[in-house]
Amino acid sequence: MDIDQIVDQFDFAVDDGLFWLGDNAAFLFDSIRDGLDGLYGLILAVAHLPPFWAMALVAGLVSWRTAGLTIGLLATVGLIFCWAMGLWPETMETLALVVTASLLALVIALPVGVAIGYLPKLDRITEPALDLVQTLPPYIYLLPAIALLGYGSATALTATVIVAIPPVIRLTALGIRTTKKEFIELGQSSGMTQWQMFSKIRLPFAVPSIMAGINQGLMMAFGMVVIAGIVGSGGLGKTIYEAIRTLDVARSINGAIAIVILTMIIDRITQGIVVQNGGDR
Repeated sequence: MDIDQIVDQFDFAVDDGLFWLGDNAAFLFDSIRDGLDGLYGLILAVAHLPPFWAMALVAGLVSWRTAGLTIGLLATVGLIFCWAMGLWPETMETLALVVTASLLALVIALPVGVAIGYLPKLDRITEPALDLVQTLPPYIYLLPAIALLGYGSATALTATVIVAIPPVIRLTALGIRTTKKEFIELGQSSGMTQWQMFSKIRLPFAVPSIMAGINQGLMMAFGMVVIAGIVGSGGLGKTIYEAIRTLDVARSINGAIAIVILTMIIDRITQGIVVQNGGDR
């Protein structure tokens, strides 16, 4: 059997596996899609609830408290500019997509990262998997998601969650693993339980690293926004994708500017939280 036959058999096996899952586990994936759509819809409704000026003001205040007055003013002006470009609904859709995907990623990645931080042997097993996830082109995750979940926000969320998980796992594990030995020994000598050692020593020291992981996960999620527009996710990704299809250069530039503004605001806020929690030590 030559290499071409091996590749063909592998391709057939993958396709058959997806078809089998689609035929025999449709109820499961329908439930997952409904759950993801429901969670996204809830967060989107909350994002759409206040008027644009209130959201801009809140973003400015949060940015001011975490990253300084200049960043706070720029955040407010930037969101008002998104509204002025006529992209406010799309900006909120993108924010809701990123927030939803990031929350789901944290639910998965934080406990896994803590477990890896405690168990070095587990790290040796998960490291190649995380390398694989981070090196594969992001659009690869859209294809099986489309086959199992169809077009829409659920598929975009699934792909975004996948790309956001690795940095959170890595930096959470790093934070847990690199707790200073003298503090661990102090806790052991004072008779702390394992839970007390975790909650009072390891976790506080790991917070800056965990926050850095959350920051990186958010940036990876924003990186999927344009790609996710291909599968009908809505938001700025869809705006840019449709502008590319119709050669509407001005509209695509406006969408790109809005994504940059939103990304920079979230990045500065999370970086400010890292610094406030001792990330600059």
